[in-house]
Amino acid sequence: MNKTVLITGSTSGIGLGIAHQFAKEGYNIMFHGLEANGQDIANNIAQEHNIKVGFSNANLLQSEAIEHLINETINTFGSLHVLVNNAGIQFVSPIEDFPNNKYENIIAINMNAVFYASKAAWKHMKNQNFGRIINVSSVHGLRASEFKSAYVTAKHGVIGMTKVLALEGAPFNITCNAICPGYVKTPLVEGQIKDQAKAHNMTEDDVVEKVMLKKQAVKQFVPVEAIADMAILLAKDSSTTITGTSFALDGGWSAQ
Repeated sequence: MNKTVLITGSTSGIGLGIAHQFAKEGYNIMFHGLEANGQDIANNIAQEHNIKVGFSNANLLQSEAIEHLINETINTFGSLHVLVNNAGIQFVSPIEDFPNNKYENIIAINMNAVFYASKAAWKHMKNQNFGRIINVSSVHGLRASEFKSAYVTAKHGVIGMTKVLALEGAPFNITCNAICPGYVKTPLVEGQIKDQAKAHNMTEDDVVEKVMLKKQAVKQFVPVEAIADMAILLAKDSSTTITGTSFALDGGWSAQ
């Protein structure tokens, strides 16, 4: 029987890359995202890899919608083995100009949604004595950058939550780990490049060279495939003892 994975924010960017890798491994996938053609994206991957898929555009700002997403996944596939909390949003601004609603939405989607989704999946994972929760945090969960007060706060919070869930899940074969990527060339980061250029009064090329990749030892964007490969490793049956850990896939940024 194929295992089931739910990946939030999986119709674009890092989440879509993770979904491709799980599809190659034969997982059934509940896709989630805001793209208007999200169901088509899911269906195309289903046909390519002969797996079952579902799609939801649940509003992660609402705890009830997140709980419904978890229940919908279990009802559709009969199980939920892996939860990848990947969805995220970003806004860049000096703190004195940071809009309150932007701060609240970033905390809600990037951190609170991780709590609500994990909580909703927990009982099911306990009952089946198996669960893999993989939180896509960020190098900004380990390090800070100016103008990102909400994002850095949320991503640090996700790492703290990851450690707590690892402790609580250990007796039930539920692991929880965080992946902390550096900059990945996704639509989200492309938007950040524009925002950073405005904040720093720089060209977009200079933002990439002098701001984004400056702190990385390896002066390249992190490949989506590296993140997806790590997620596959953490989802394995044999990864029972890998838990409570934050894996920095950041080109050596956090090593400095």
